[in-house]
Amino acid sequence: MAYAPHNQKPRVMSNFDHALVWFTLLLLSIGLVMIYSASIAIAEAQFGADRAGHYLVRHSIYLAVGLMLGFIAFQVPMQIWRKGVSYLFLISVSLLVLVLVPGIGHEVNGSQRWISLLVVNLQPSEFMKFAMILYAADYVNRKAEDLSFLLKGFLPITIVLAIVGFLLLLEPDFGAFFVVTALAMSILFLGGVSLKIFIGLISILAAGLYGLILSSPYRLDRVVAFMDPWADPYGKGYQLSHALIAFGRGEWLGVGLGGSVEKLFYLPEAHTDFILSVLAEELGFVGVTIVVILFAGLIRRAFVIGRLAAKLDMPFSALVAQGIGVWIGLQAVINMGVNMGVLPTKGLTLPLLSFGGSSITAICIALAVLLRIDWENRQRLRGLTV
Repeated sequence: MAYAPHNQKPRVMSNFDHALVWFTLLLLSIGLVMIYSASIAIAEAQFGADRAGHYLVRHSIYLAVGLMLGFIAFQVPMQIWRKGVSYLFLISVSLLVLVLVPGIGHEVNGSQRWISLLVVNLQPSEFMKFAMILYAADYVNRKAEDLSFLLKGFLPITIVLAIVGFLLLLEPDFGAFFVVTALAMSILFLGGVSLKIFIGLISILAAGLYGLILSSPYRLDRVVAFMDPWADPYGKGYQLSHALIAFGRGEWLGVGLGGSVEKLFYLPEAHTDFILSVLAEELGFVGVTIVVILFAGLIRRAFVIGRLAAKLDMPFSALVAQGIGVWIGLQAVINMGVNMGVLPTKGLTLPLLSFGGSSITAICIALAVLLRIDWENRQRLRGLTV
């Protein structure tokens, strides 16, 4: 980094990444509009015509809480985040254990993934994703010299992943298990792990995932339905077949905002997992393309911020920033793939768009931390140019 001459004023820089903020706000805004559109019918059926905006109001409250917690998270220096990694990770693991306790864990559709807090349900797996990013980033920095050795570098985090994965599969939450594992592996790769060991671990994990799919008739049925949803359009392929119908009806420009037919009790989970299908039907190919571009821009900013942090000798911040980018990108790709019929159903929300309190809160906190990393990058750059 070159220093500015004494007679030259340092270049004035903004205090935050405007592009990152705008990408986030636009996605959140689109999400609010589409949640209202996708949930009107189900809200009227459940609560009456006078409460058609029930899910919009609830999501707005979740978003307000998420932004408030995000504001608090932004005030915390990355040095403090790193010091508190172990405590945050242990709290997240404890919540995963707590959700399995009868009477505490709340079961929905055969899965025990929520802890009832009377007015809302907390989903610990969403916060575990963020905790795993922090833990893996800290682990890579602490074990930098041992990452070329299987026992010293990989065995400890493999044991941790096995424990977390076991707890997630007990719920069961195969989608969260896949995302958490992928996040840890991605951060290890970004941290400069030995390529041979990394390939070996990926091969073992792939074999394990294949075994998990074959060992569960439920998961196997989802894969079979994904391959040919039209073979059983009223049974195993019901969700996907209606998602594809929604995409087909949308064509280039869509049928118009609010004009979706599939959201009228044909497409299950229209305001959560399959909100992109409703968006595709109402806003068409153009609307989906805009959403994809916004996600691509947000993910790119995360990696740019991470690379700059690495150049400024802040390796923990760099891996956290890139890990957040991987998280949002991976989950968005999976959700979009499920909606478009190129991936089996996973039960993962579309970040920033889908309805869900725990999901939107965890993402808001993560993006606030990303913005904090960017802010610290800019402060250090200003110090270097003075």
